[in-house]
Amino acid sequence: MARPREFDEGAVLDAAVQCFWAHGFETTSVRDLMAQTGLTAASLYNAYGDKRAIYRTALDRYIETSIGARIARCAALPPREALGGFFDEILRRSLSDREHKGCMVVNSALEMAPRDPEVRQVIAAALVRIEAFFRSCAERGQQDGTITRAMSATALAQHLLGVLMGVRVLARVRPEKALLQGIVTTALATLDV
Repeated sequence: MARPREFDEGAVLDAAVQCFWAHGFETTSVRDLMAQTGLTAASLYNAYGDKRAIYRTALDRYIETSIGARIARCAALPPREALGGFFDEILRRSLSDREHKGCMVVNSALEMAPRDPEVRQVIAAALVRIEAFFRSCAERGQQDGTITRAMSATALAQHLLGVLMGVRVLARVRPEKALLQGIVTTALATLDV
């Protein structure tokens, strides 16, 4: 029978997320993970496997605690408020990020997805999930008359996904409030009836 873990798994995964998010997969060493998590290399390997397996687990944690939680918070709102709230959170997070880490999903898409099919699938699934949330909001808004019917809900969702990716990339190099808010405000204006 396996021994129970003698550490707070959530705290360890959150620390691993912070490490990979700030430095990426390639430049994060096991020593970095040890320093960030407070665990020995043996404990990390026993709990999660090799560095790539730790990364995958950390990426899943990021997706659920960041993207999944944001979608859950916003999904209960009326459609326009849901979309506005989603992007408001993105702007707040982007502008308050002193390290300019951007989004771990976007970072992973650029660093890992081109050469790791499993990570590419995880990233694609996360982006499909965001797009589905946007499409659901657009459909609900089109039904209640708060979102334009001039474009399909699918087209609006795809546009918003592209805007989101652009904002997250720009926030890394130009975290300027006027720039990022201007992009989001213009994108949300395309929803107007």
